[in-house]
Amino acid sequence: MTAPLRLACIDAEAPPLFSRSPDGVTRHGYEPAAAALVAGALGRRLEWVFTPWAEFFPALRAHEVDAVWCGQGITEARLRQAAFTRPYAIFNESVLVRRGAGVSAPGDLAGRRVAAIEGSTNMALAETFEGAVTVPFGGETDDVFGDMLAALRSGEVDAVVDDDVVFVPLAEDPAFDLAFTVPTGNRWGVAVAKDRPEVLADLDGALAAVIADGRLEEVWRTWMPTLPFPLS
Repeated sequence: MTAPLRLACIDAEAPPLFSRSPDGVTRHGYEPAAAALVAGALGRRLEWVFTPWAEFFPALRAHEVDAVWCGQGITEARLRQAAFTRPYAIFNESVLVRRGAGVSAPGDLAGRRVAAIEGSTNMALAETFEGAVTVPFGGETDDVFGDMLAALRSGEVDAVVDDDVVFVPLAEDPAFDLAFTVPTGNRWGVAVAKDRPEVLADLDGALAAVIADGRLEEVWRTWMPTLPFPLS
């Protein structure tokens, strides 16, 4: 019997990427749908392993999961910890603030507290905002994105930097304004332990197949119809 494909991700509400699992097993959103395509191409059953953000790479190294499929921008820091497939998504980065904050450019963030996930491409961008006070969120909980939004609502921080896609559902939220977007073109990939090249080859090959035959683009357009598909 073929072993299931065990993928790590947080269990959180971050549509259209993913939503909180209704039963601890099933998941909905672009990432789960894309992962299901790849698992199907490999003839393996998909199994999600809900893991705090900060524990993704320890879980990989311990072979507790086959891969991490959860908003992993491919950075130099992450490449030192894991191997990555080709990208399954490319996103720009945006800054979210409280409604009426008067922020429309990086210079407006001088002296303000700007949150981003520690060690992420988003934090790297935040660190380029001259005079901004960066506030790293380490991802010790299961919902680091929710933690950052809660901090923004409460006034603990003044802005949140993340990839543009996660802010799409907040466009009509009266509490927030999308301050600006930076065209960084972050490439997201599936992270695999460096000592498992066969897993990397399988996932990368299956991902290449579902990109080539158009199925990944169909999934993208289902979940993110307002964003152009970047991999064609």
